[in-house]
Amino acid sequence: MPSFGAKPGDTTSSRSVFHLWQGFSIGAVVIGALVLALLGYAVLRYRARGEAIPAQTQYHIPLELAYTIVPILIVFGLFAATLVVENREVANPPTKVTINVNAFQWGWKFSYPGSSAVVVGQTTQDPVMVMPVNTDVHINLTSTDVVHGFYVKAFNFSRYALPGVVNQFTFRALNTGTFFGQCTQLCGLYHSLMFFKVKVVTDAQYQSWLASFSGNTSAAYSSSNALSQQLSTGVATKQTLSSGAK
Repeated sequence: MPSFGAKPGDTTSSRSVFHLWQGFSIGAVVIGALVLALLGYAVLRYRARGEAIPAQTQYHIPLELAYTIVPILIVFGLFAATLVVENREVANPPTKVTINVNAFQWGWKFSYPGSSAVVVGQTTQDPVMVMPVNTDVHINLTSTDVVHGFYVKAFNFSRYALPGVVNQFTFRALNTGTFFGQCTQLCGLYHSLMFFKVKVVTDAQYQSWLASFSGNTSAAYSSSNALSQQLSTGVATKQTLSSGAK
């Protein structure tokens, strides 16, 4: 089935949205082709053949009912499909993994309730949010100062980080790897440098990474290179927070 310019993404919710987009696009193609065919038929079949006024027909009840009821049924169908996908997108099922994401000018802080793991980075530091694959991960998104935008391109997902508001959502990544993220809401001088990464690892790697923080609450990863090295070797390389991190 054609993608119609979209990508399926790497989460269960992004796949659902992608399939909805495909369904909408196919419906649009079918209806558009039908309308063009009917227009072409009317132009050719009933074109003017003289100066005489053709016979006039009014109140064709079956036809009027058809072109009234059919579009209503189509709209109801689109609405129902959208509602199903949207409910999946905003659902917050019980999860074993929770990550608190805090946006600030101009960086990100990722903390893990129940663990001393904290990742903080700003501007060119590209902090990394680690999460396990094939696991529902609950995100609590907040902002310290102004409105920011939490966007992960590969997840086809964007959500505002608002001061005084906790936005909650759930991810389930389908593939391991490192995915690019950024702030998508103009938030000040260094908005263009407010990047982060999402690293999806196996559950064993995730548990090992969390365990590496035990007994050291002041440690954090702010370097993607250090994190990649730790995940590949199993050796914890801790870096203390810089004075500029929040």
